[in-house]
Amino acid sequence: MGRSVASLERPGFTFEKTLSKTAIVFPGQGSQYVGMASDLYSSDPSSRQMMHQADKILGFPLTKLCFEGPEEELRQTRNTQPAIFLHSIVVAKKLDHVRCDMVAGHSLGEYSALVFAGALSFEDGLRLVRLRGDLMQKAGEQQRGTMAAIVGLDPAVVEAICSQAASAGVVQPANYNSPGQLVVSGSVGGVQKAMELAKQQGAKIAKELSVSGAFHSPLMESAKEGLHKELDTVTINDARKPVYANVTAEPVTKASEIRRLLYQQLTSPVRWEETISNMVRDGATTFGEAGPGKVLQGLVKRIAGNVAVSGFDKLSDFPAERISR
Repeated sequence: MGRSVASLERPGFTFEKTLSKTAIVFPGQGSQYVGMASDLYSSDPSSRQMMHQADKILGFPLTKLCFEGPEEELRQTRNTQPAIFLHSIVVAKKLDHVRCDMVAGHSLGEYSALVFAGALSFEDGLRLVRLRGDLMQKAGEQQRGTMAAIVGLDPAVVEAICSQAASAGVVQPANYNSPGQLVVSGSVGGVQKAMELAKQQGAKIAKELSVSGAFHSPLMESAKEGLHKELDTVTINDARKPVYANVTAEPVTKASEIRRLLYQQLTSPVRWEETISNMVRDGATTFGEAGPGKVLQGLVKRIAGNVAVSGFDKLSDFPAERISR
């Protein structure tokens, strides 16, 4: 029996009632840009109300920073994370009518996915990502570290390189983004040694990234402990739909498991390639990215080239009937 592919079509978001499934994914740090969500704020009252609510919860004008910058301030981890989270949830609210069978988010984006799946409230999610960003930025200031993109090598080779480079300092895979594209993270010495070894092994690219800390490495341990205390006080519900966790790349719905995996996430690799492959394994044929930028759309296409992929970032990405007046 043939299976047709569902699609996130514009302007009607048409989904065929077949065996195919739809996934929505949420971006992580690095997708921010000055002007993000400004068109939604200007033209859509429900989006504007949610943004005002975010400013009130945080006690500072996050929306003004999103709209006007300056870029240097928006790029600070403590600001970037709530900014991307807010934009993603505002967009996701306009996808409530769309059939969605599973969700995932890249690093920070996992919190957006959990809100969309009903495991976290918007308010708690926003407070958590603001705290998470603040703790991660402080951890980066306390223990200087860095990250590097490695392109053109198999994961097993990069893992072996990290083990060898450990003699020069802490270093481990941080993001398994797509076939042949990984990010390593750790101390400056460890990462630089890993870059040197990667070039010797024939990597097409071994490039240090402009980041404020060694995210998803043991150098985030202080942030992990600080976040753990807050996670213990926050209400987490069972998710209404499967959330594919960064740490395991497998679906989770139980609140206790969600809490445990969020705690582990800060020092564990993001298994994004495996996550998308597992979603396809479980029936996903259509993917929509909800939030700023197009990073995840590109990664999904490289991981699973036969799926339909759409993005929802700006007001123009939605049909007129989804915009309230």
